Amino acid sequence: MYISVPATSANMGAGFDSLGVALKLYNHIEITRSRFFSIALHGEGAHFLKTKKGNIFLNIFDKTYEELTGRREAFRFKFENNIPLSRGLGSSSAVIVSAITAARAMARLPFDRAAIISRALTYEHHPDNITPATYGGFCVCAVEQERVWHIKTALEAKLRAVIVIPNKPISTRHSRNALPKRMPTEDAAFNISRSSLLTAALITRNYDYLRVASQDKLHQMIRMRFLPQLFEVQKTALDSGALMSTLSGSGSSFFSLASDQDAAEKIARALAAQFPSFRVEIAEFDTQGVHSKE
Repeated sequence: MYISVPATSANMGAGFDSLGVALKLYNHIEITRSRFFSIALHGEGAHFLKTKKGNIFLNIFDKTYEELTGRREAFRFKFENNIPLSRGLGSSSAVIVSAITAARAMARLPFDRAAIISRALTYEHHPDNITPATYGGFCVCAVEQERVWHIKTALEAKLRAVIVIPNKPISTRHSRNALPKRMPTEDAAFNISRSSLLTAALITRNYDYLRVASQDKLHQMIRMRFLPQLFEVQKTALDSGALMSTLSGSGSSFFSLASDQDAAEKIARALAAQFPSFRVEIAEFDTQGVHSKE
């Protein structure tokens, strides 16, 4: 069985914990039944795997599989990880969603995205990454009564993401703890208006609205202070023609939207020249989400 799951970029400015988009950057997992447990890991995070214990994917897979079948069995796992770790590109959500998908597939249950995301919500309580990881596309989502309510739309095919991946992470836990516990009413209204406008602009393809619509007063500026170079990353991207430029998740990666491949290459060149120690990638948008095949 083969499982593929996309990277995601969440928040997209003012859409804190509610907006996310899937990228064509994938983790791949191959799973086969075996007499003995074995694991092979290539790519991102390979040098961190020192023991068989403590692997989040395996813990979720084993627990889910046992609950579904009543059995514990041995499998051979091969991982090819392309999603950077701790960089705000949904690596944790990719692990959660792919582990659940894999357990259901090996239990011979029908492929069911609603069941996958329902289970994923028990491990990740914020839906902005797990939803596009499961469904693909641009997702607007909320949680109500332990259910993810979402609307998905496919972004226009010509659009491109330009991703800046710094050489330093930003801790999601630390950056979330730094956020204010209360927010002035005018700031809350500011974010609600921008998040709503961003959603409408992407769905109706009114891209001229995105620079205003992607502004934020809740989390972005606070988190960017953990890596001050990000302020210049944002300015460089916007000055080079990005339709919008926002912190990806909690960082440290930065997400910029380009109107097409040529625009993306121009933005990427400017960013690579300005920040030679950072990785700069151009990505298309995934519309499928997690998927499996025999």
